Amino acid sequence: MRKDYNLEKRKYVIGGFIVVIAVIYIFKLLDLQAMDSKYKEYADSNAFLRKAIYPSRGIIYDRDGRLVVYNQPAYDVMMIPRDVQEFDTLDFCRSVNITVEQLRKRLTDMKDRRLNPGYSSYTPQVLLTHLSAEDYGRLCERLYRYPGLFVQKRILRQYNYNCAANVLGNIREVSPADIERDPYYTSGDYTGDLGVERSYEKYLRGEKGFEILIRDARGQIQGKYEDGAHDRAAISGKNIKLALNIELQQYAESLMVGKKGAIVAIEPATGEILCMVSSPTYNPSLLVGRQRSANYAELRNDRNLPLFDRALMGSYPPGSTFKPTQGLILQQEGIITTGTMFPCSRGFISGGLRVGCHGHAAPIALKPALQTSCNAYFCWGFKAMIDRHSKYGNAANAFEVWKNHLVSMGYGYKLGVDLPGESRGFIPNSKTYDKVYGEGRWSAKSIISVSIGQGEILATPLQICNLSATIANRGWFITPHVVKEIENDTLPSQLLARREPTVDRRYYESIAEGMRMAVTGGTCRTANLPDIEVCGKTGTAQNPHGRDHSAFMGFAPYHNPQIAVAVYVENAGFGAAFGVPIGSLVIEKYLKGSISPSRKHIEHSMMAARTY
Repeated sequence: MRKDYNLEKRKYVIGGFIVVIAVIYIFKLLDLQAMDSKYKEYADSNAFLRKAIYPSRGIIYDRDGRLVVYNQPAYDVMMIPRDVQEFDTLDFCRSVNITVEQLRKRLTDMKDRRLNPGYSSYTPQVLLTHLSAEDYGRLCERLYRYPGLFVQKRILRQYNYNCAANVLGNIREVSPADIERDPYYTSGDYTGDLGVERSYEKYLRGEKGFEILIRDARGQIQGKYEDGAHDRAAISGKNIKLALNIELQQYAESLMVGKKGAIVAIEPATGEILCMVSSPTYNPSLLVGRQRSANYAELRNDRNLPLFDRALMGSYPPGSTFKPTQGLILQQEGIITTGTMFPCSRGFISGGLRVGCHGHAAPIALKPALQTSCNAYFCWGFKAMIDRHSKYGNAANAFEVWKNHLVSMGYGYKLGVDLPGESRGFIPNSKTYDKVYGEGRWSAKSIISVSIGQGEILATPLQICNLSATIANRGWFITPHVVKEIENDTLPSQLLARREPTVDRRYYESIAEGMRMAVTGGTCRTANLPDIEVCGKTGTAQNPHGRDHSAFMGFAPYHNPQIAVAVYVENAGFGAAFGVPIGSLVIEKYLKGSISPSRKHIEHSMMAARTY
């Protein structure tokens, strides 16, 4: 009989298919039982309830130990969907003071995996947040009527002072993006949003704990699993001490009521920010509780932009507060000495180009030029540097040297403050002008306005204040920061490192002396306090969109600086009109604790003034 080899081969093929299918099933069973935890979680959820224990969030104090931000209890209604049985929804809605329509929307949103990617009918889901004490008490009496629901204790922030909203920030419910970015969070958790609450979130939030509760066959809680042997206690967040003087912050904010702009004050020796005002501002308590979303939307839509932190996000032309940088750079590059004099016939005039100035003695040297805020002096000095081809080769090379000195002083890039959202301002480079005028086709006259802080130059109030602190220290600064101490921890090292610009320290004394002269007999006379040696520099920044901006920077005392200040008031006119008086009041308040009777009229005038 002839053997059928095709049939013989078919037997092996069929056998091979059976083996492959068996292997697939074995691997699938192994995956289900050993690798995939989903089914184990389903099984565990029938017997156990893992309940999160939320830590107390870190408390925030000011530099002198005053309590600024603390916690108050809040209560969320949680739901385990698979455990929910029919209940009287109208009765429930009355208990928690919501409508039936609101409840239905919340249930729909909860099951929407786009809005709630962590949804599972086996795990606790947030149904309602921020119950009031009255609603919580009423619900607790009736909770037995609503199987599958329980109350989870949380915390909300409470504020002792109605100020510093831009610095403190707030907390909000986490978004899907937050959950995806950090596995610490689950749906319904809270995280820092803006300010210190955001930048120090990992210190403030602590570590969650949990308790494991055991269910019976009907799903009812019978107590702790193995008497709590597997539970883990929550670890409270770390307390933080701010560098802010909260009373100075309150006072500075009161001076800016009815005005748009910013005030920044820094302790020069440490880089600690004593106050940081952005105006208009808002009450931080508005972003707490159930009304947070509505209040946030209202603030966001406010045309005066109270959520925009002008102190570190606002980029403004620095105007004449920029002139000290020019005096430093020109000395460093050997373009001038303190005795070098330039003409000023009420301005800078060269080849048909004119930059206006005001009446004062001329020709003029560096210190008197700072005293009187002479535009012509710094225009002539800038021209002498940028057009000195014998030293730099061409204007572009000279301009890069000029720009790099400014960058070393903290302009053109973020300083690295420990708050989110800092702007870098803007310092152009030579390529900017190559594109505008053509390579090799521009000179100092083409861009002369940058020498007096106009044109393309932009700076934040924080950068302007940092320059003041650098001059106060006679040539060095520490990165400005708003947090002074973290409980049982250290600040990031980059916040404490000493930074030195590329200008030799020996050139700073002449700048400080010129700023002192500006207070004793120049453009900053309002800041001349009888018992405090104040140094200052005004700024009147041209604004193509309306009235000029009023600016001031200064420090005090002259020989032992304890505070450096920058003030910027939008559309307020001359620097002497608002910048100087407000800056001098902040200095006096910090150093003396109160305003002298002879200057009360200035205080009243600034508090009452409105510029928009």
